[in-house]
Amino acid sequence: MEILEKACSEGRNLLSEYESKQVLSSYGIPVSREYLAEDESEMIDAASRIGYPVVLKGCHADLAHKSEEGIIRVDIRNEAEAKAAYSEIRDAMSFKKDAAVLVQEMLGGKRELVAGLMRDPQFGAAVMFGIGGIFTEILNDVAFRIAPIERLDALEMMDEIRGKRILDAVRGMPAVDREHVGDILIALGQLGLDYPAIKEIDINPLIICDGKAVAVDAMIALEPIENRQE
Repeated sequence: MEILEKACSEGRNLLSEYESKQVLSSYGIPVSREYLAEDESEMIDAASRIGYPVVLKGCHADLAHKSEEGIIRVDIRNEAEAKAAYSEIRDAMSFKKDAAVLVQEMLGGKRELVAGLMRDPQFGAAVMFGIGGIFTEILNDVAFRIAPIERLDALEMMDEIRGKRILDAVRGMPAVDREHVGDILIALGQLGLDYPAIKEIDINPLIICDGKAVAVDAMIALEPIENRQE
């Protein structure tokens, strides 16, 4: 895959959010609608194409922790707000001259999941699924399976988490399409098998909108150069 080959040739250990989602999308994993903007004019054009409200994020491979860096603005409802947010993000990223701004649709799902892939030194690629959002590490409510995984494995993972009821119909929201989430987990396992250079994939949050899952934020980490398999 060109994105991964380019990053490896540059000696990078991380893909940007935009690059990460392009990789995921190529495996059929739904991602948020978004455009990469190099300047304010491109940002306004992208926001217009998507339609307000939008989210703006600083985007660079070295900016994996965007909240801590102060480079995310949400619920931007008009051009004036977009310009102000863009200026603030650019100021916060002034130390990264080659960084861009990601213009993203704002999805209204209230349920947040996490999905991903980790590469265990002994067992290889392992798929992960659980409760996502800002409390993922605190709750630690996740399940794992060694790749490749099949449909039954994916469905069992969903039943193993303590918060599995979040997948059911609740508070007027439809039940999560488990088959659809299963497709995502299966694809993650295959992606890890196909590209040994991938060390980790983190999709958080995987937001549920109308019962379907969409990757709103994602990060792909690569193996250190000395550990990469040809």
